[in-house]
Amino acid sequence: MTNKGGEIGCQHLKKLKIFFMYHSPKADQPKRYDAIRTKAKELALLINEVCPESREKALALTNLQQTTMWANASIAINEGCDEHEN
Repeated sequence: MTNKGGEIGCQHLKKLKIFFMYHSPKADQPKRYDAIRTKAKELALLINEVCPESREKALALTNLQQTTMWANASIAINEGCDEHEN
């Protein structure tokens, strides 16, 4: 996956390294992770209370879990980009 200058391959490799490295929490990130998880838990409890047991309920809870994970990953992966230059 490279163009004539090899830039796409280099950028792709750089992104892969960032995606699969450990991102230690910085500054107020843990507080924001917790805020996202807290709101997701509130919604999960509501879904659990008002929705009948069903495939759709299970999918709603699974997708809420994924939403929480991706929201927190967006913070971890996309902040502190200066350290990703190494």
